[in-house]
Formats: sequence, structure tokens, C-alpha cells
Amino acid sequence: MQIAIASGKGGVGKSSVAAALIYLLKDDYPLIAVDADADAPNLDLLFGVERWEEEKELVGAKVAKINSETCIKCGICAERCPYDCIKILDENYVVNELTCEGCGVCRLVCPVNGVITLEEVRSGVIRKTTTKYGFPLISAQLDVGRPNSGKLVTEEKEWAKRIMKEKGIEHMIVDSAAGIGCQVIASLGGADVAILVAEPTPASLNDVKRVYRVVQHFREPAYLIINKLDLNPGFKGLYEFAKEEDIPIIGEIPYDRTIPRSMTMLKPVVEAFPESKSSKALKGIAEVVKEQILK
Repeated sequence: MQIAIASGKGGVGKSSVAAALIYLLKDDYPLIAVDADADAPNLDLLFGVERWEEEKELVGAKVAKINSETCIKCGICAERCPYDCIKILDENYVVNELTCEGCGVCRLVCPVNGVITLEEVRSGVIRKTTTKYGFPLISAQLDVGRPNSGKLVTEEKEWAKRIMKEKGIEHMIVDSAAGIGCQVIASLGGADVAILVAEPTPASLNDVKRVYRVVQHFREPAYLIINKLDLNPGFKGLYEFAKEEDIPIIGEIPYDRTIPRSMTMLKPVVEAFPESKSSKALKGIAEVVKEQILK
């Protein structure tokens, strides 16, 4: 079983919910966790990871390079660059590697062959460790200004699948990134179930609708968790959305200050404050996941 936890909107508590569910399920089910937010991974912080056992570089991005010795300084490349990343520096045309997308337009329009080349550079790094709780964690970090965040997530999941096969692990829980971009598509692709996390606000409702359309594209069953339940009393938009789309609501988590406190302790809230109101709600959700999803 591969479970993807997504939200559409950032800041709704998706990673905190994911960390809590992973912690509550780890003793009953062999599982591996994947942090699929390559832009801003944080699942390792919630589990107090201090070191990585293994790292792999992903090389796949391309950036343009201009040979200043053979460049005739006509400026056509700078004029035609769709990303405006070619500038003059010390009388030479140079490429800003942080904004270059490696599209190759500059090389195509350059009147002198061989002056501009496309060179492969590192997109990011994928990391693996065994947490102090005993389950493996795969994470990734996208380098600044690099593309291929979706490719990083895909490679994360492939690595996780190999570990599952080697160690007889049955389940993968993927903590997706916010939004509906490449990372989220890679997170949801191949998943058996999507658990959506939202807070009772119009912005969160709008974004969870967007990510649900991605879930529908993959024809995956979806479940909804409403976090920070009492943040906006009287807001019924999430309930109406769930009813219209026939999405089961598997839990409601009240707003609870122990959650940010547990983050500062580098622990899931259900470990740091097991008797808090949010922990009790999360334990109930974990039981529903066991009965309805992992049965």
C-alpha cells in the first residue's frame, strides 16, 4: 500500500499530520516514510534525524555555457533568451545559472558553432536514513534554482521501493509538497490512496479542490482530514466539498498549541504530548486508517 498525504495549500499542518500517523502506525505495520517536498523537506526534523546514512546526487539539469574566447559578442543570445538570463559581465556574455532553464535557444541562434554548449549539472540530492524509531526515511533536497523536482521525488520513491523489496516492508507513506506542481504529481502517481489535509478556510478549500483534481486524474480513492478545526468556526465549505465529491472525512483535529511546541522538540506531537487534544484526535484517525485503508 502506497499512501500519499497532500494538501494543495502550505501551512495547513500536513507534515505534522503525516509524522503523527507514521509514528502511530509504525509498530503495527512495516513501513517506509518518504518526504516528497524536495524544495523544503522537513519530515526529518519532525523525527529528530541527526545524520544521513547514504546520499545520492541526481544529475540531470542542464545550463548553458558560453566560451568567452570564441564568442564574437554579437549579443543575439542575450536578445533571444526567453528567461533573460544572459548578461554582459566584464565585456563578456555570461549565463546566470540560477535562472537558466537549459532550453537551448541561445545555442540555436548563436551564429558560431561550438561557442555555446549545454552542460549537465546537479539537480539535487536524495538521502536515506533509519530513524530512531526503527523505520527508514527517504528525503531529498533540490539545489537552488534547479529544475527536476518531480524527477527527484520519482527517484525517492524508486529507492523506497527497492528498500521495501529488500526488507519486506509492506507500506510507503509519502508526505507530499504543497501545491499541484511536479513534486505533487510525482507523489500522487502510483499511490493507492490519497489522504488530503485541509484547514477550514476559503484558501485551503480552494487549494484542496485543485489537488483533488490531480487525485482524480490518477483515479485514486481520497480521504479528507480537517485540521485546526476551530480556527474558523462556522465555515462549512470543506464539509460541502466532501459531500459533493463523496470524500469520506476520516478525522477532525482541533487547533492545538502543543503541535508547534512538539516541532521545537523535534518530535511528533503524539509522542511529545500524547494526552493533548490534537494527539487524541490523531490517534482516532490512525485507527480509522487501520480499519478503512490498511485493512
